[in-house]
Amino acid sequence: MKNLLFTSALCCGLLVAGLDTTALAQTGAPVTNQANGNLLNMSRLSSNHNTLMKAVKAAGLDDKARGTTKYTVFAPTDAAFNKLPSGKLDELLKPANKQQLAMLISYHVVPGSYLAANLKDGQTLTTVQGETLTVMRQGQSIMIKDAKGNTANVVNTDIVASNGIVQSIDAVLMPTK
Repeated sequence: MKNLLFTSALCCGLLVAGLDTTALAQTGAPVTNQANGNLLNMSRLSSNHNTLMKAVKAAGLDDKARGTTKYTVFAPTDAAFNKLPSGKLDELLKPANKQQLAMLISYHVVPGSYLAANLKDGQTLTTVQGETLTVMRQGQSIMIKDAKGNTANVVNTDIVASNGIVQSIDAVLMPTK
């Protein structure tokens, strides 16, 4: 569990830290959309990921969210968190639910750097949390299906950080555990 929390923190940290222009995509091709920082710093710079950053902090992952391992984070926007049932987010943010919140966040993180162009229809991705996500693609439109069959649209692609890539999504993905 300690490893999972560290990895989750690292992944979320990648969202807010600076980007490295030598970062490579999963295919080994150079990444073209660059930013300044790791995943954690990139998220903090975004006005669309305030709730995610609040959740990362509540889960105790903010201080550990730095590193060199590459991850792709399917980052729910603030509007995505607003779609949760009434009271669900407040419940998750309580200190007593820290472990559950960390598991939820880690369900949005997969090892490796996946540019949108490299996400293929029907592709399955194993999350840091241990369950899978399925890519659904039609042309340039990309959706991610969670373990419960719910979907999220990728709404902002290829935010490249020094330790991975952020793909913003319009829904919170839900693991079965």
